Amino acid sequence: MTQESDRKSIASLIELIKIVAKLRSPDGGCPWDLAQTPESLIPYIIEEAYETVAAIKSGDREEIKEELGDLLLQVILQAQIASESSDFTIAEVADGISKKLIRRHPHVFDNLAVESIEEVRQNWEQIKAAEKGETPENSQKLSRKLDRYNRSLPPLTAGIKISRKAAAIGFEWKNAEGVWGKFAEELSEFKEALASGNRQHASDELGDLLFTVINLARWYKLDPDEALASTNQRFVSRLETMEKLVDRPLTEYNIEELESLWQKAKKILKNE
Repeated sequence: MTQESDRKSIASLIELIKIVAKLRSPDGGCPWDLAQTPESLIPYIIEEAYETVAAIKSGDREEIKEELGDLLLQVILQAQIASESSDFTIAEVADGISKKLIRRHPHVFDNLAVESIEEVRQNWEQIKAAEKGETPENSQKLSRKLDRYNRSLPPLTAGIKISRKAAAIGFEWKNAEGVWGKFAEELSEFKEALASGNRQHASDELGDLLFTVINLARWYKLDPDEALASTNQRFVSRLETMEKLVDRPLTEYNIEELESLWQKAKKILKNE
């Protein structure tokens, strides 16, 4: 980057920080922004991250730029809220990640020589473990890895990774029939939990059932995340087609009419 582009980037970031501070100002700020808390904004962080990923996959540069802006807003908004209670500032956030990047890349910012990407990864893990006061061996324990997946990834993605890692050490069924047997067992237990009326128990059993479905997908080399995304898209496409077939809102049709429209939409999309 040139000095001129550096100045523009800094000026733009400062302007965004000022705008967010104004939105959060008790004196003339936005009521919606003022009502937000770090916890209430969590769904927006997740949503914006997914929308950014979708934009990147689309290859649309304008869309990518817009979604990155929406994601950046969430970072600045979280830092603004934290600064209001004197927890930390956006400057501390930027300073912290800058120092971390320098610390974890001694082959770039120091004189450490590396021969491969794998060696870079190993150094990264060793430095990361040292930062947390752990030994490299302890940080590489399977349970620690799986716990990181569970805390940092969406549940479905975490389930996929946990399932694969557990299978990799031999914690696995002997054949697919064993997984199907487990599926039947978990389905039965889920039905019993529903009948009991205990919501927490039913939720636990539903989780067990979904985790077993993830394992079934792994056995048949299917990606449950992609499968669900595809199903979601097909559902939306069929609803969109249904809306094109009618002249009033779908809420004004009864279930029999909606089912008929659904079947028509399926045929139309199949032919297309």
